[in-house]
Amino acid sequence: MAAIIGTRTVKKKKISNLKKIVSRKIIPPLVAITIFLIIWQLLCLNPNFKLPGPIETISETWDPFIINPFFDNGETDKGLGWQILNSLGRVGTGFSLAAITGITLGIIIGANKLLYNAVDPIIQVLRTVPPLAWLPISLAAFQQANPSAIFVIFITSIWPILINTIVGVQQIPQDYINVARILRLKGFRYFWKIVFPATVPYIFTGLRIGIGLSWLAIVAAEMLVGGIGIGSFIWDAYNTTTETNLSEIILALVYVGLVGLLLDKLVAFIARKVVPAEQK
Repeated sequence: MAAIIGTRTVKKKKISNLKKIVSRKIIPPLVAITIFLIIWQLLCLNPNFKLPGPIETISETWDPFIINPFFDNGETDKGLGWQILNSLGRVGTGFSLAAITGITLGIIIGANKLLYNAVDPIIQVLRTVPPLAWLPISLAAFQQANPSAIFVIFITSIWPILINTIVGVQQIPQDYINVARILRLKGFRYFWKIVFPATVPYIFTGLRIGIGLSWLAIVAAEMLVGGIGIGSFIWDAYNTTTETNLSEIILALVYVGLVGLLLDKLVAFIARKVVPAEQK
């Protein structure tokens, strides 16, 4: 009898929690999106408003961009699915290189005050350079569009990762360092027991900022380097602007926003699994 009552109590708690999630996390965004779409559609009733409304956008892009996002007619005439995947491939490569380099250098620089004082001015100067300002240099160095775009991703995302890692290492409590000395922790054991738990929240903050900047930069970079990618798709559609192409651009922007949201949530999810519970 007690087991049955306990099971019912657990089920009631689960239902209650589900209702809270729906009422707080799902319904408010749906209401906000609905209001936004209604306002957008109402604005399009004005003949001077040249952009297509949500209904027109969906109807003009339904076939093939929505129902068949992976169509392939050769060369750059591909669906938005392939365009997004190509952009994600560049972002994944550039961001991964930036993460490995930024975390490694961040730990080394953060642990050495003399080295930090030497390179900090250089970091502060380079991090303020706009991402696309690096594109001519990368094109001159690599002579190819794809590695040039990857380099732009790398140079854009490395700074928040590097700086946050440095700050994390510098914020390690002195008590942790003293304990490491007493226990004679060195090398990998020191990193795993002391440095990693103390700096991992800072590292993931940098990674989360970096992935967002990477996705912003790749769209802009692809507009200039061309090829297959969501940025190139948007730019090509703009250069042959018609009412239908405007709908394609709007749909592409929606895809860009959704992918950016998913990337941010993915890094945040990994952070929740990795960051020690007491530091959340």
